[in-house]
Amino acid sequence: MIATPFTRQVGVEVPIICGAMYPCSNPELVAAVSEAGGIGVVQPMAMVYVHGHEFRAGLRRIRSLTAKPIGMNAIVERSQKVYRERMARWVDTALEEGVRFFVTSLGNPRWIVERVAAVGGVVYHDVTERKWALKAMDAGVHGLIAVNSRAGGHAGPKPPEALLEELGDLGVPLVCAGGIGDAEDFVRALRMGYAAVQMGTRFIATPECRVHPDYKRAILAATANDIVLTEKVTGVPLAVIRTPYIERVGTKAGGLARRMLRGRRTKHWMRLLYALQSARALKRSSLDGSAYRDYFQAGKSVDGIDEILPAGEIVRRFAAAEGLSLIDI
Repeated sequence: MIATPFTRQVGVEVPIICGAMYPCSNPELVAAVSEAGGIGVVQPMAMVYVHGHEFRAGLRRIRSLTAKPIGMNAIVERSQKVYRERMARWVDTALEEGVRFFVTSLGNPRWIVERVAAVGGVVYHDVTERKWALKAMDAGVHGLIAVNSRAGGHAGPKPPEALLEELGDLGVPLVCAGGIGDAEDFVRALRMGYAAVQMGTRFIATPECRVHPDYKRAILAATANDIVLTEKVTGVPLAVIRTPYIERVGTKAGGLARRMLRGRRTKHWMRLLYALQSARALKRSSLDGSAYRDYFQAGKSVDGIDEILPAGEIVRRFAAAEGLSLIDI
């Protein structure tokens, strides 16, 4: 057991989060990380629309594999009423099924904090800079996921050291999200002063993650220099592995799209359009294999990933890393 403010607050043994990933967060992966002492986080869209589980049934599938804490990711984008209502139902269902750790993204998480805190739960919010952290703190969150420039998916603009310095005085546990690919990276993050790490790319390269072998092979073959940011998936920069397809289509949104993404009233609709267009491509490339086509999300932690390992083995190896006993958190 590694005691940090995060492990004490969330009730886990090892300060490792398996970050929520569309489309990669299947129930077996979430459960394996939690069972080993970390905490796996459910991504509802992946659970329901990719892996085919009714949401409550998916949570119970995880519970059949582990009795240890699990989390849920709630994206609180405010533009679409239907989506907001669906997310509210998922949050309520998760609470009914005993989930007490939530990671929120985008928007104002206050309504989730109110529901979760009322039953003794904990909410952490994704942030990339101080201004968003302060808004999340005003909403009452219990901790912050500090998404740095080495992260996969929607990466932040700043390296982990700078982000820690920027957020370190806010008085809540900070989680290092991005660039953690091996045990040495894990120890380094804790030594800097982070209370936990969040990993996504490392857990894709596991037997439990039900993505196509092409995706896993791409992660093993890639280096940090192969990670590029593209605007063409969600409308905001997304970290993916450079492939011939990415090189062919480019990484910048077109002129009209860029103007709409900058507009206060049009940016939400443009992001929705991108999301609808990209969801099918992300699902196909991740689950069905794509060879040279489409998108493989990944972060610069690929530098430390050179083999497929069981998710539980990764957690145990990190927990046993040399140098952890010298860290006072």
